[in-house]
Amino acid sequence: MPGFFSRHKIFTGVLVTFVLLALTAFIGLRMLMWGPYRDYRADKEFVSAPRNENTQDALFVGVAKRDITPDLSKFDTWTDRDGNHKFEPEKGDTYEDRNKNGDFDLVWMGGFDEKRPAQGVNDPLSTRAIAFRHRETTVVLVSIDCVGLTHERFIKLRKMVQQVQPGITHIVFSSTHTHDGPDTMGIWSYRPFPSKFNESYVESILEKSRDAIVESVKNLQPADAIIGHEYLDEQGFVRDSRLPKVYDHTLNAVRFVNAGTDQTIATLVSWGNHPEAMGGDNLLLSADYVHYWREGMEQGLTNGPAIAGFGGVCVFVQGPVGGLMTPLGVDVPDRDGHTVHKENGSGKTRALGENLAARTIKLLRSDKAIQMTNHRIAGVAKTIFAPIEGTYRWPIMLGLIHPGWYDGKAKTEIDALRIGDIEILTIPGEIYPEIVDGGIESPEGNDFPGSPVEVPPLRSEMDGTVNMVFNLANDEIGYIIPRTQWDVNPPYTYNNSKAPYGEVNSGGHEVAEVVHHEGLAVLRRLHALLREPQTQLDPPK
Repeated sequence: MPGFFSRHKIFTGVLVTFVLLALTAFIGLRMLMWGPYRDYRADKEFVSAPRNENTQDALFVGVAKRDITPDLSKFDTWTDRDGNHKFEPEKGDTYEDRNKNGDFDLVWMGGFDEKRPAQGVNDPLSTRAIAFRHRETTVVLVSIDCVGLTHERFIKLRKMVQQVQPGITHIVFSSTHTHDGPDTMGIWSYRPFPSKFNESYVESILEKSRDAIVESVKNLQPADAIIGHEYLDEQGFVRDSRLPKVYDHTLNAVRFVNAGTDQTIATLVSWGNHPEAMGGDNLLLSADYVHYWREGMEQGLTNGPAIAGFGGVCVFVQGPVGGLMTPLGVDVPDRDGHTVHKENGSGKTRALGENLAARTIKLLRSDKAIQMTNHRIAGVAKTIFAPIEGTYRWPIMLGLIHPGWYDGKAKTEIDALRIGDIEILTIPGEIYPEIVDGGIESPEGNDFPGSPVEVPPLRSEMDGTVNMVFNLANDEIGYIIPRTQWDVNPPYTYNNSKAPYGEVNSGGHEVAEVVHHEGLAVLRRLHALLREPQTQLDPPK
């Protein structure tokens, strides 16, 4: 045999090269499938003060933000010849090659359709961090103006922060889910292979978020908290585009002020609705209604009856947004008293955000808002594994999106937190409000008949005075749909002529049951940490 290989050196060289290439490809694919943080687990429990001890020791709060708006002057410009708001060179669309590299370098927007490049900026995008400390426990909440980031990105960001700011007990991230920002998931950028997805932009988000987190901790100062929540009717605010019509009716708001003063450090607001009021034809970068809500909270409102703002920095965190919650098709009244915005665009977007700001400011200045006296911080974080099927099974398996394949499951995370009387449950995707607040149905024609599985509703199991359910938190695994409402096969539910939208962007019909079960588990474990002998808080009415 050695004589054969010595006489056929070319053949041997080709064979060895082929074997090495095949082995390299196999190892590379295996690494993609396994993901970069295969052994990482979020699992932890913490509480800032032992039982029986005074929880009124000072609460410290700090806030910081960074601009993450891409500088469009560094990218090419383009001309939409056929007016369909997509870049399609094959249909005559052209671009100006500013950097003379012979290729089109555009900012591809996330949400709605693929190949939608930005042509300008309506309002700035940002990443915002708010830090809390009680005794030796420090927790940071981060909200990022993007359509979504997957779990491995947040794991990396936690590690980046640890290198420069050790000692933070836990960090929770959430994406606002704006459909008017750059693609941060690689789903909407120009194809075919190789995709024009801008990895460096995502890296810049991580770096700026790290800086905001570090600064928020540096800015910690003694604070008082004014907390409130109220029922928000859907009229003029949101539409449920899929039956059954179930909404996130809970408007949650908190104002943090320098202790003993009325000087605002930050406000924290949460409610569930897709930031897509600009519409699918929009080509301007924007945080959507979230921008105008935050701006109104900070600076006040002058369009219509003047309302003073609070100052400080407003942090918005997305609430239950599946279902599907949308401002599209909603007639939004303007604060000028006579205009009603029916068409998508900046007018509707501004009006929606301003109306939300007006309601929130009124809430926090009303007798529905109370000062928080309990300052204990506690939390339970848990790594979970969600079964994946359908549209995203192969991309996840191959490590193209959400790398990390665990025998048919994807690794993600659920957390339960308490900051005084504020309770937070984090959901790693877009959960249908009926799983959070009740109203799951088992309509005729569904693919999995029977009684609802995801019961009791998650919010009914929460014990805070203010109970927030953060969506797209620490991950984005898509829509989380009740099992008995899953519908991809005919006959379709509610006499639909075709399958309803939602399942195509979901991990599968088993995801909701897992998320619900694990959500209850972390909530109950959190309550066990706090239960004895702490007096139970009355649940919100």
